[in-house]
Amino acid sequence: MAKRSPNPTDKHVGSRVRMRRMMLGMSQTNLGDALGLTFQQVQKYEKAANRIGASRLQHIASILQVPVTFFFEGAPGLSSLPKGTAAAASTAYVSEFLSTTDGLALTKAFMQIKNAKLRRCIVDFVEQMHGR
Repeated sequence: MAKRSPNPTDKHVGSRVRMRRMMLGMSQTNLGDALGLTFQQVQKYEKAANRIGASRLQHIASILQVPVTFFFEGAPGLSSLPKGTAAAASTAYVSEFLSTTDGLALTKAFMQIKNAKLRRCIVDFVEQMHGR
């Protein structure tokens, strides 16, 4: 019997759980403890190996201090933006970037820079590196 791949919505929800958990600086163990689960189960939720039930998702939302709708923002097939538009692609790209460890760390560090001119210089520098 062939192994089924996770549903795209389940993958999206799991990545949003991971992103929010990381934004709060919370470990999988801490989230698991708050839910009465092991960190391995949290890991399975985040990787969409296991689906998150509605009541469990509501509990996770409460712990992570976001509305349940947060986990579905930008989900495949649920976006109000037509697929293939630049805005839809941009939204997906940002969510994907923020769900990575590097993306989250870079965003946090960047937002801690109080000088607006310095932040603008950093953006200009990165754009020049990219060849824009």
